[in-house]
Amino acid sequence: MILVNENTKCLVQGITGKEGSFHTEQMLKYNTKIVAGVTPGKGGQTFKGVPVFNTIEEAKENVEINTSVIFVPSSFAKDAVFESIKYLDLVIIITEHIPAHDSMEIIEYAKRCNTQVIGPNTPGIISPGVGKIGIMPTHIFSKGNVGVISRSGTLTYEIATQLTTAGIGQSTCLGIGGDSVIGTDYSKILEEFENDEQTDYIVMIGEIGGSAEEIAAEYIKDNISKPVISYIAGITAPPGKRMGHAGAIIEGKQGTAKNKKETLRNAGVDVVETPSQMVNIIKELEKS
Repeated sequence: MILVNENTKCLVQGITGKEGSFHTEQMLKYNTKIVAGVTPGKGGQTFKGVPVFNTIEEAKENVEINTSVIFVPSSFAKDAVFESIKYLDLVIIITEHIPAHDSMEIIEYAKRCNTQVIGPNTPGIISPGVGKIGIMPTHIFSKGNVGVISRSGTLTYEIATQLTTAGIGQSTCLGIGGDSVIGTDYSKILEEFENDEQTDYIVMIGEIGGSAEEIAAEYIKDNISKPVISYIAGITAPPGKRMGHAGAIIEGKQGTAKNKKETLRNAGVDVVETPSQMVNIIKELEKS
Protein backbone atom coordinates (compact mmCIF):
# COMPACT_ATOMS: atom_id res chain seq x y z
CA MET A 1 0.00 0.00 0.00
CA ILE A 2 1.12 3.58 -0.55
CA LEU A 3 0.43 7.01 1.02
CA VAL A 4 -2.40 5.87 3.33
CA ASN A 5 -1.15 3.40 5.92
CA GLU A 6 -1.11 2.69 9.66
CA ASN A 7 1.10 5.76 10.21
CA THR A 8 -1.33 8.20 8.57
CA LYS A 9 -2.72 10.81 10.98
CA CYS A 10 -5.15 12.98 9.09
CA LEU A 11 -6.68 16.40 9.63
CA VAL A 12 -9.90 17.47 7.84
CA GLN A 13 -10.11 21.08 6.66
CA GLY A 14 -13.74 22.09 6.47
CA ILE A 15 -14.78 19.36 8.92
CA THR A 16 -17.94 21.18 10.07
CA GLY A 17 -19.30 21.83 6.55
CA LYS A 18 -21.86 19.60 4.83
CA GLU A 19 -19.36 17.67 2.69
CA GLY A 20 -16.61 17.64 5.28
CA SER A 21 -18.80 16.33 8.10
CA PHE A 22 -20.44 13.62 5.97
CA HIS A 23 -17.19 12.25 4.60
CA THR A 24 -15.37 12.55 7.94
CA GLU A 25 -17.98 10.24 9.42
CA GLN A 26 -17.46 7.77 6.55
CA MET A 27 -13.68 7.90 6.94
CA LEU A 28 -13.97 7.26 10.68
CA LYS A 29 -16.25 4.28 10.06
CA TYR A 30 -13.47 2.84 7.86
CA ASN A 31 -11.05 3.20 10.80
CA THR A 32 -9.05 6.00 9.17
CA LYS A 33 -7.07 7.92 11.77
CA ILE A 34 -8.83 11.29 11.65
CA VAL A 35 -7.19 13.07 14.56
CA ALA A 36 -8.30 16.69 14.09
CA GLY A 37 -10.39 19.09 12.09
CA VAL A 38 -10.03 22.75 11.20
CA THR A 39 -12.78 25.31 10.66
CA PRO A 40 -11.94 28.95 11.44
CA GLY A 41 -14.21 30.21 14.20
CA LYS A 42 -15.27 26.72 15.30
CA GLY A 43 -12.25 25.93 17.46
CA GLY A 44 -13.04 24.18 20.73
CA GLN A 45 -15.86 22.11 19.27
CA THR A 46 -15.72 18.38 18.53
CA PHE A 47 -17.20 16.31 15.71
CA LYS A 48 -17.74 12.59 16.33
CA GLY A 49 -15.08 12.83 19.01
CA VAL A 50 -12.61 14.63 16.73
CA PRO A 51 -11.32 17.95 18.14
CA VAL A 52 -11.86 21.02 15.95
CA PHE A 53 -9.32 23.84 15.82
CA ASN A 54 -9.28 27.31 14.26
CA THR A 55 -5.98 26.80 12.43
CA ILE A 56 -3.59 24.00 11.46
CA GLU A 57 -0.87 25.64 13.55
CA GLU A 58 -3.12 25.36 16.59
CA ALA A 59 -3.97 21.75 15.74
CA LYS A 60 -0.29 20.84 15.37
CA GLU A 61 0.39 22.18 18.85
CA ASN A 62 -2.14 19.74 20.31
CA VAL A 63 -2.22 16.66 18.05
CA GLU A 64 0.30 14.73 15.93
CA ILE A 65 -0.70 15.21 12.25
CA ASN A 66 1.05 14.44 8.94
CA THR A 67 -1.78 14.57 6.36
CA SER A 68 -4.72 16.79 5.51
CA VAL A 69 -7.78 16.45 3.31
CA ILE A 70 -9.46 19.58 1.94
CA PHE A 71 -13.25 19.95 1.75
CA VAL A 72 -13.14 23.76 1.72
CA PRO A 73 -15.22 25.53 -1.01
CA SER A 74 -13.21 26.55 -4.09
CA SER A 75 -13.29 30.28 -3.30
CA PHE A 76 -11.47 29.65 0.02
CA ALA A 77 -9.48 26.58 -0.98
CA LYS A 78 -6.21 28.27 -1.94
CA ASP A 79 -5.61 29.74 1.52
CA ALA A 80 -6.59 26.46 3.18
CA VAL A 81 -4.24 24.46 0.97
CA PHE A 82 -1.34 26.85 1.54
CA GLU A 83 -1.79 26.42 5.29
CA SER A 84 -1.72 22.62 4.95
CA ILE A 85 1.33 22.67 2.68
CA LYS A 86 3.23 24.79 5.19
CA TYR A 87 2.80 22.33 8.05
CA LEU A 88 2.15 18.83 6.65
CA ASP A 89 3.69 16.11 4.43
CA LEU A 90 0.69 15.07 2.32
CA VAL A 91 -2.25 17.24 1.21
CA ILE A 92 -5.29 15.77 -0.59
CA ILE A 93 -7.53 18.33 -2.30
CA ILE A 94 -11.06 17.02 -2.87
CA THR A 95 -12.38 20.46 -3.84
CA GLU A 96 -13.34 20.99 -7.51
CA HIS A 97 -13.55 24.19 -9.57
CA ILE A 98 -10.38 25.70 -8.13
CA PRO A 99 -9.17 28.28 -10.70
CA ALA A 100 -6.21 27.02 -12.72
CA HIS A 101 -4.08 30.01 -11.68
CA ASP A 102 -4.70 29.19 -8.00
CA SER A 103 -3.76 25.56 -8.66
CA MET A 104 -0.52 26.65 -10.32
CA GLU A 105 0.40 28.71 -7.26
CA ILE A 106 -0.52 25.79 -4.99
CA ILE A 107 1.70 23.34 -6.89
CA GLU A 108 4.62 25.78 -6.97
CA TYR A 109 4.37 26.39 -3.22
CA ALA A 110 4.16 22.64 -2.56
CA LYS A 111 7.38 22.10 -4.52
CA ARG A 112 9.15 24.76 -2.45
CA CYS A 113 7.94 23.15 0.79
CA ASN A 114 8.59 19.57 -0.42
CA THR A 115 4.98 18.64 0.34
CA GLN A 116 3.12 16.07 -1.75
CA VAL A 117 -0.22 17.30 -3.13
CA ILE A 118 -2.90 14.99 -4.56
CA GLY A 119 -5.53 16.81 -6.66
CA PRO A 120 -7.34 19.18 -6.93
CA ASN A 121 -10.59 17.50 -7.97
CA THR A 122 -9.64 14.07 -6.69
CA PRO A 123 -11.84 11.41 -5.08
CA GLY A 124 -8.90 10.73 -2.76
CA ILE A 125 -7.02 7.59 -1.74
CA ILE A 126 -8.02 4.25 -0.27
CA SER A 127 -5.81 1.44 1.00
CA PRO A 128 -8.45 -1.28 1.45
CA GLY A 129 -8.72 -2.61 4.98
CA VAL A 130 -6.43 0.11 6.32
CA GLY A 131 -8.02 3.51 5.68
CA LYS A 132 -9.34 5.99 3.17
CA ILE A 133 -8.95 9.72 2.76
CA GLY A 134 -11.56 11.28 0.51
CA ILE A 135 -14.93 10.33 -0.91
CA MET A 136 -14.46 6.84 -2.35
CA PRO A 137 -17.26 4.33 -1.54
CA THR A 138 -15.53 1.67 0.56
CA HIS A 139 -17.76 -1.33 -0.22
CA ILE A 140 -16.46 -1.73 -3.80
CA PHE A 141 -12.82 -2.18 -2.75
CA SER A 142 -11.07 -5.24 -1.32
CA LYS A 143 -7.56 -5.83 0.00
CA GLY A 144 -5.07 -7.29 -2.45
CA ASN A 145 -2.04 -6.72 -4.66
CA VAL A 146 -3.24 -4.45 -7.53
CA GLY A 147 -2.39 -0.75 -7.37
CA VAL A 148 -4.83 1.54 -9.20
CA ILE A 149 -4.12 5.09 -10.48
CA SER A 150 -6.70 7.19 -12.27
CA ARG A 151 -7.74 10.65 -13.41
CA SER A 152 -11.41 9.66 -13.11
CA GLY A 153 -13.26 8.80 -9.91
CA THR A 154 -16.12 7.15 -11.78
CA LEU A 155 -13.81 4.89 -13.79
CA THR A 156 -11.91 4.02 -10.62
CA TYR A 157 -15.15 2.81 -9.07
CA GLU A 158 -16.11 0.88 -12.20
CA ILE A 159 -12.80 -0.95 -12.46
CA ALA A 160 -12.45 -1.54 -8.69
CA THR A 161 -15.93 -3.09 -8.68
CA GLN A 162 -15.00 -5.45 -11.52
CA LEU A 163 -11.71 -6.39 -9.85
CA THR A 164 -13.34 -7.01 -6.48
CA THR A 165 -16.20 -9.01 -8.00
CA ALA A 166 -13.61 -11.21 -9.73
CA GLY A 167 -11.78 -11.80 -6.45
CA ILE A 168 -8.88 -9.49 -7.30
CA GLY A 169 -8.04 -7.14 -4.43
CA GLN A 170 -6.25 -3.80 -4.42
CA SER A 171 -3.26 -2.51 -2.46
CA THR A 172 -4.10 1.19 -2.90
CA CYS A 173 -6.45 3.05 -5.26
CA LEU A 174 -5.78 6.70 -5.94
CA GLY A 175 -7.23 9.51 -8.04
CA ILE A 176 -4.64 12.04 -9.18
CA GLY A 177 -7.37 14.54 -10.14
CA GLY A 178 -9.16 15.44 -13.32
CA ASP A 179 -8.10 19.09 -13.66
CA SER A 180 -5.60 20.39 -16.19
CA VAL A 181 -3.30 21.51 -13.33
CA ILE A 182 -2.66 18.92 -10.60
CA GLY A 183 -0.01 18.09 -8.05
CA THR A 184 1.24 14.51 -8.10
CA ASP A 185 1.26 12.95 -11.58
CA TYR A 186 1.14 9.36 -12.82
CA SER A 187 4.91 8.99 -12.80
CA LYS A 188 5.28 9.70 -9.08
CA ILE A 189 2.56 7.21 -8.18
CA LEU A 190 4.02 4.63 -10.56
CA GLU A 191 7.32 5.04 -8.72
CA GLU A 192 5.56 4.53 -5.37
CA PHE A 193 3.86 1.36 -6.61
CA GLU A 194 7.10 0.05 -8.13
CA ASN A 195 8.72 0.33 -4.69
CA ASP A 196 5.73 -1.06 -2.78
CA GLU A 197 6.16 -4.69 -1.72
CA GLN A 198 2.38 -5.20 -1.47
CA THR A 199 1.74 -4.18 -5.10
CA ASP A 200 2.39 -6.78 -7.82
CA TYR A 201 0.39 -5.26 -10.70
CA ILE A 202 -0.47 -1.67 -11.62
CA VAL A 203 -3.69 -0.50 -13.26
CA MET A 204 -3.49 2.93 -14.89
CA ILE A 205 -6.77 4.56 -15.95
CA GLY A 206 -6.46 7.52 -18.31
CA GLU A 207 -8.60 9.72 -20.49
CA ILE A 208 -8.33 12.11 -23.40
CA GLY A 209 -6.66 15.50 -23.09
CA GLY A 210 -3.20 16.65 -22.08
CA SER A 211 -0.04 14.57 -22.21
CA ALA A 212 -0.02 12.94 -18.76
CA GLU A 213 -0.41 9.41 -20.11
CA GLU A 214 2.27 9.87 -22.78
CA ILE A 215 4.69 11.18 -20.14
CA ALA A 216 3.80 8.21 -17.94
CA ALA A 217 4.49 5.83 -20.83
CA GLU A 218 8.05 7.15 -21.16
CA TYR A 219 8.51 6.75 -17.41
CA ILE A 220 7.17 3.19 -17.48
CA LYS A 221 9.51 2.23 -20.31
CA ASP A 222 12.61 3.26 -18.35
CA ASN A 223 11.65 2.69 -14.71
CA ILE A 224 8.81 0.21 -14.10
CA SER A 225 9.41 -3.54 -13.94
CA LYS A 226 5.96 -4.56 -12.69
CA PRO A 227 3.18 -5.33 -15.21
CA VAL A 228 1.08 -2.25 -16.07
CA ILE A 229 -2.42 -2.58 -17.53
CA SER A 230 -4.12 0.54 -18.86
CA TYR A 231 -7.54 1.69 -19.99
CA ILE A 232 -7.97 5.04 -21.80
CA ALA A 233 -11.46 6.56 -21.90
CA GLY A 234 -12.75 8.85 -24.64
CA ILE A 235 -11.94 7.04 -27.87
CA THR A 236 -14.97 8.61 -29.61
CA ALA A 237 -14.50 12.13 -28.24
CA PRO A 238 -14.42 14.90 -30.90
CA PRO A 239 -11.47 17.36 -30.94
CA GLY A 240 -12.04 20.63 -29.08
CA LYS A 241 -14.87 19.35 -26.87
CA ARG A 242 -14.36 18.89 -23.17
CA MET A 243 -15.44 15.47 -21.95
CA GLY A 244 -16.19 15.40 -18.24
CA HIS A 245 -13.05 16.78 -16.61
CA ALA A 246 -11.39 20.15 -17.10
CA GLY A 247 -8.30 18.32 -18.35
CA ALA A 248 -10.20 16.13 -20.79
CA ILE A 249 -10.06 18.14 -23.99
CA ILE A 250 -8.21 17.29 -27.20
CA GLU A 251 -6.18 20.08 -28.76
CA GLY A 252 -4.45 19.24 -32.03
CA LYS A 253 -2.96 15.76 -32.39
CA GLN A 254 -1.85 15.49 -28.80
CA GLY A 255 -4.22 14.10 -26.20
CA THR A 256 -6.26 11.72 -28.33
CA ALA A 257 -7.13 8.31 -26.94
CA LYS A 258 -5.55 6.69 -29.99
CA ASN A 259 -2.20 8.44 -29.45
CA LYS A 260 -2.17 7.65 -25.74
CA LYS A 261 -2.90 3.97 -26.36
CA GLU A 262 -0.19 3.67 -29.02
CA THR A 263 2.39 5.37 -26.80
CA LEU A 264 1.54 3.12 -23.85
CA ARG A 265 1.67 -0.03 -25.98
CA ASN A 266 5.08 1.01 -27.30
CA ALA A 267 6.21 1.22 -23.66
CA GLY A 268 5.17 -2.38 -23.05
CA VAL A 269 1.87 -1.63 -21.33
CA ASP A 270 -1.13 -3.94 -21.81
CA VAL A 271 -3.82 -1.54 -23.08
CA VAL A 272 -7.38 -2.89 -22.89
CA GLU A 273 -10.37 -1.79 -24.95
CA THR A 274 -12.88 -2.29 -22.13
CA PRO A 275 -12.49 -2.23 -18.32
CA SER A 276 -13.71 -5.84 -18.08
CA GLN A 277 -10.67 -7.05 -20.05
CA MET A 278 -8.42 -6.02 -17.15
CA VAL A 279 -9.72 -8.89 -15.05
CA ASN A 280 -8.74 -11.46 -17.67
CA ILE A 281 -5.26 -10.00 -18.12
CA ILE A 282 -4.53 -9.91 -14.39
CA LYS A 283 -5.77 -13.48 -13.94
CA GLU A 284 -3.49 -14.60 -16.76
CA LEU A 285 -0.55 -12.77 -15.19
CA GLU A 286 -1.21 -14.44 -11.85
CA LYS A 287 -1.08 -17.88 -13.52
CA SER A 288 2.28 -17.21 -15.17
